Amino acid sequence: MRSLYEQHARPLQGYVLQLLGGDVQRAEDVVQETLLRCWRNQQLVGSGQDLRPWLFKVARNLVIDDYRLRRARPKEVDGAAWLEDVLSEADDVDQVLSSLVLVEAFRTLSHAHREVLYETYYTGRSTREVSHVLGIPPGTVKSRLYHAVRKLRLALDVPGAVAEKPAAPAK
Repeated sequence: MRSLYEQHARPLQGYVLQLLGGDVQRAEDVVQETLLRCWRNQQLVGSGQDLRPWLFKVARNLVIDDYRLRRARPKEVDGAAWLEDVLSEADDVDQVLSSLVLVEAFRTLSHAHREVLYETYYTGRSTREVSHVLGIPPGTVKSRLYHAVRKLRLALDVPGAVAEKPAAPAK
């Protein structure tokens, strides 16, 4: 077995690596299985014929069989996948932390902006209803809502939030 490995493992490993797209671990498994099958067929080892074509054919067949097997059954999950699922689940601590961050961001808004946000998002009122409740025109509600959301995004450091344009210099 040792001489079989010393003579054929390196070229076989390179061939199988190409077939598997560089997956070293799977290539080592295929080479090991190929050499083991050759060793089990004692008539091949002692016959004096060149084993390399047979070894390459067996390795290729093993790669094809493995490929077909992987396509036929569901995708395998690695051992760390459960940890990602556990870490991605929101819990009470995440909600509390999010609430604290949101409260701090709300404190950066003016009273008028907080009021419009509250009436629109918390109570679920329409622009016309908010206009009636606050006693301001609907256009003002829309404007305040737009600027409030924009400032809130900046305070929360949301990607894509645009800072206020600086005032144009007087001519």
